[in-house]
Amino acid sequence: MKSFQNNITGSEVKKSKKENAPDIISKSMFNQPAKKSRYLNLLIMSNLRNQVQLIGNVGNAPEIKNFESGKKVSSFSLATNEYYHKEGEKIQQTDWHNVVAWGKQAELIEKYVDKGKEVAIRGKLTSRSYETQNGEKRYVTEILVSEILFLGGGEASGN
Repeated sequence: MKSFQNNITGSEVKKSKKENAPDIISKSMFNQPAKKSRYLNLLIMSNLRNQVQLIGNVGNAPEIKNFESGKKVSSFSLATNEYYHKEGEKIQQTDWHNVVAWGKQAELIEKYVDKGKEVAIRGKLTSRSYETQNGEKRYVTEILVSEILFLGGGEASGN
């Protein structure tokens, strides 16, 4: 929180007022000249760039790789479900996402996550390409995990 002094003329004394971040942001966005407002919007939006948040179920047992350097990587697929109604019938649409985690997150996944476990992840989208043994070039989009939250359910928790 930011505090500031509000100087009032006349018989009133100085009053201090504390504001929370949304108040400060909204005042700075709407009470400033257009040039400053655009700059603030860009600063706020740059923190939102390339950020992904998903809640879903792990589709396969996570694959763990240990490197000679001591680093660890985990990869698994994540299923997210969306429901909608079509002609009075409830339809489920499942999307599959490739997820990769390094370091501490990979260790936690190795220890606590198994097929069917419900997790929430936050990370960023990454794209890469590789060549198959047949010489075909393949492209992959993955989510690189920065945070993971174990929500329950699935085989790992015994539910």
